[in-house]
Amino acid sequence: MAKVVLNNVCKKFGEKTILDDINLEIQDKEFVVLVGASGCGKSTLLRIIAGLEKPTSGEVFIGSKCVNNVLPKDRNIAMVFQSYALYPHLNVYDNMAFGLKVRKTPKCEIKRRVLNAADILGLEEYLYHKPKELSGGQRQRVALGRAIVREPQVFLMDEPLSNLDAKLRVQMRSEIKKLHKKLKTTFIYVTHDQTEAMTMGDKIVVLNEGHIQQIGSANEIYNNPKNTFVAGFMGAYPTNLYNAKLENGLLSIGNIFVNLKNTNLKYPEGNCDIIAGVRVEDFEDKTSPKFGTNLIKFSAKIDFEETLGAKKIVYFNLNGVNSIAQIPSDYTYDTSVEFSLDPNKIKLFDAKTKEAIV
Repeated sequence: MAKVVLNNVCKKFGEKTILDDINLEIQDKEFVVLVGASGCGKSTLLRIIAGLEKPTSGEVFIGSKCVNNVLPKDRNIAMVFQSYALYPHLNVYDNMAFGLKVRKTPKCEIKRRVLNAADILGLEEYLYHKPKELSGGQRQRVALGRAIVREPQVFLMDEPLSNLDAKLRVQMRSEIKKLHKKLKTTFIYVTHDQTEAMTMGDKIVVLNEGHIQQIGSANEIYNNPKNTFVAGFMGAYPTNLYNAKLENGLLSIGNIFVNLKNTNLKYPEGNCDIIAGVRVEDFEDKTSPKFGTNLIKFSAKIDFEETLGAKKIVYFNLNGVNSIAQIPSDYTYDTSVEFSLDPNKIKLFDAKTKEAIV
C-alpha cells in the first residue's frame, strides 16, 4: 500500500501547457477522484502517475520513492482503462492471468490470485467464458480482476464506466466502492462525471485547464466552492450565477434586493460588483414549509420543465441569466412559479477574481 505525492508537476506538449504546477498528496488507502471537463489534464495526470507519460518538470513519489525514472511495470501500480482491452480469444481466467504469466509468476500463485479476484468480483461461474459471451458490466469486472491479481500498491482508473449504460454505471459505482473497502488499497479514479465524483471519492480534486481548482470532500466542495468554476461545474445541475451589485450591504440581483446585514454571510464593505450563486435546490416554491419564513420572494415565468420522478427541474430567466430550480413533481402552475430564497444560502464571489468571499 502506498501514499502518492506530486510535487510541482508540469506537463507540456510543445508550447501547450497541459498541467501547470500540480501539488497533490494522496494518502495510503484513500479513494481520490480527479474530476474535470474534457481537456483539463486529468487523464494526463493519471498517466504521469502510471509512468505512461513523463512530466516536463516536477517529481512523482509512490511510497517514499521518487518514480520519475521508474518504468511503468516496476511502479507496482495497476491501471484500468476506459476500454476493457480484453483479449477476445482468451477466456476470463486467461485474461486475468495474462500479466502474471508474462512476469513468469508460478502457476499455483496465478491460480490463487485469479480465484481470489473472481471471488471478490463474483466471476467464478464465468472463468471459462470468452469476452463476447459477457455483458458490459461483466467485462468491466474482468478488467478490474486483471488489475486486482497484480496486488498493486495503487489502482489507477481512467473513466472505467463511461462505456456502460446509466443503470449499470450506478451499479458499478457501488461495486468499485465496495472493492476499495475490501482491498484497502489506494485508488485514484478519473472521471468527467460530477455525480460519479461526488458519490465515489473520499477526496475530490477538481481540475480546470491544467490547474487544481479545489481539493476536498464532496460536501466541502458542493457546499463551499472556492470559486465560480467549481460552483458551476460540481453537482448534477450547475449553480446559478448572477452578476450583482453590492452597495453598503444591500445586494441587488436585477430587481431582487437582499439586505446582507440581516444574514450570516460575509461580504465586502462599500460598493462593488459581486457574483451571487444559488443552487437549484435553494429556490423554494410556495408548497415548501419554508416559503413563508424566507425573506426574498419573486415570481418567474417558466420556459420549460423536466419531470424526474418526485421532482421537476424548471428553467426560467432571472436577471438575464438562464436559471434552473427544483420543485415537486406535483406542483401545478400556469406559466410562472412563485419562488422564495433564503438569503443565507446565497454564495458570494468576487466579480474580478471569481474567488469565494469567505
